Amino acid sequence: MSTKSRTRSKTRLSRSLGIALTPKAAKYLEKRPYGPGEHGRTRRKQDSDYAVRLREKQRLRAQYGIREAQLRNVFQEARRTEGMTGENLVELLEMRLDALVLRAGFARTTAQARQMVVHRHILVDGQLVDRPSFRVKPGQLIHVKPKSEGMEPFQVAAAGGHVDVLPKTPGYLEVELDKLQARLVRRPKRAEVPVTCDVQLVVEYYAAR
Repeated sequence: MSTKSRTRSKTRLSRSLGIALTPKAAKYLEKRPYGPGEHGRTRRKQDSDYAVRLREKQRLRAQYGIREAQLRNVFQEARRTEGMTGENLVELLEMRLDALVLRAGFARTTAQARQMVVHRHILVDGQLVDRPSFRVKPGQLIHVKPKSEGMEPFQVAAAGGHVDVLPKTPGYLEVELDKLQARLVRRPKRAEVPVTCDVQLVVEYYAAR
């Protein structure tokens, strides 16, 4: 799929879910804050409870760019963890390496963050990690491989090139952008995570399966 096609696809999905998945989609939603297609401007009939829960689950999945099986597995872990399942779910997802690369400002989008990890540009405590789903532990340091620091995407990031389109750095991350490094200082709390989702509806979706 070409870059243009991916952009169109993300914009369409953003409009369908009512959330901005990329900076370009955010600008598009400002201009057209309704769903795609000929019926986008018309009012929908009342959605069923199942449809509402499904849509919320899809919103969460889209924001992390993960497959259904991955989300289901993390949900099962969240359910086994002490505390509220919905909050646990988001907190566990937020400790993914690709999510933290994005929050740190190294990347502009979730897809770009994932690509940086897969292409072996990211180290955790000095060790190369190429799995976007890698669970970062509190205290661990995320940094760009020295040989990759001179590449244009990282130079743009180090200069603060993504600051204008990303949410403010959350309190669970300590970031030195000019050094292209970030430390997860503690486990994220749901209220701090810049993700749009009614987690209780996601819990209800899986509980009914």
